This record gives sequence, structure tokens and C-alpha cells, in this order.
Amino acid sequence: MPSISQLNVGDKASLSKTFTQDDVDAFAEISLDKNPIHIDEEAAKGSLFGKRVIHGILQAGLISAVLGNHIPGPGAIYREQQLLFKKPAFPGDTLTAEVEIIEINKRIGMVICRTTLKNQHGELLITGKAKGLVPKDK
Repeated sequence: MPSISQLNVGDKASLSKTFTQDDVDAFAEISLDKNPIHIDEEAAKGSLFGKRVIHGILQAGLISAVLGNHIPGPGAIYREQQLLFKKPAFPGDTLTAEVEIIEINKRIGMVICRTTLKNQHGELLITGKAKGLVPKDK
């Protein structure tokens, strides 16, 4: 587990995943969000996007994976997240979440990170900031 002194402003990490319709369907079951825009192709054709879209919170889960596994990493506590959904993602898209530390408060063991999610075309889908608590040095 990293301690606060092992982290630096500018540290970055990213993670990519291709989301399938099976991923979306499984998330719909787990979350109980069965909005037809996510799971019903015919219903989604009449939507703003004309086809099924991936749940925004499922996409944001990739950001959580970066925070928990890479930056700030294991042992960190995900405290707060601001998200702005700019564009949709669709089943079959490969999404890349990136987290960059932009501020560190060593006294209280907190990091503030810029969070982004882009698709395989480099289009920005989600932007935001996250706060996390990181173990202090002993």
C-alpha cells in the first residue's frame, strides 16, 4: 500500500476496457437500472442516441478501478467524485480512464485527482475530480 509520501503531483495512471452488451446487461441486473436505452435495441432506436448506450455509472467504474488499483492505489479510500458526462459510450467501445494527481495534502493524507474517460477515438466522454484518503507515513 502506498503512503502519502510516495505520491507526487503529476503522477498518472490509466486503464482500458472494451465494454460488451453482456457487461451492460450484467450491470443492469446488479444495479437494477433497466432503462431500455441500455438493454433494448428497439427502444433505444427511438432515443436521443439512436442505439443502446452504456450506463454512465458503469463507465465511471473504470475510473474507480484506476483509483483503487493504481493511483493512489490499494489502501486508499475513495472519498468524493464529481462527474460531468459529456458524450455517450456504446457497447463495443473501448474506454480508457485516466487519473492524475493534481493536489496533495500530506497533513491530512488526501489527494485530489483529475479524472477523465475517453473512447477509442480519443473523444472525451467524462471529466471530473476525485478525492481520496491515503495512509499517512508512520
